[in-house]
Amino acid sequence: MRKLAEKTGEKMWELPLYDEFHDQIKSTYADIKNIGGRAGGAITAAAFLSNFANSTPWVHIDIAGTAWTQDGTHEKSYNPKGATGFGVRTLVKLLMEDEKQAV
Repeated sequence: MRKLAEKTGEKMWELPLYDEFHDQIKSTYADIKNIGGRAGGAITAAAFLSNFANSTPWVHIDIAGTAWTQDGTHEKSYNPKGATGFGVRTLVKLLMEDEKQAV
């Protein structure tokens, strides 16, 4: 996914899923909770999702901070002010690459 993101200009990186991140989603009342608290975020969201993927390859693309342009956002000609559509280009590239391999 990272190589595809580089081709589309969408910057992504892999975060490690250490045990401590799974510890942050432990719950007193449920099997797990879907939020890791203030120290959580993208990494604990990925830890949560990992509980459901089993052996299926998966990716968590966190778009919360990149969904909208804001002060300090690097300007790109194809992103007008407002919603960025971050991640869509990479996902389309993934589908196009999979289609090429299927043919």
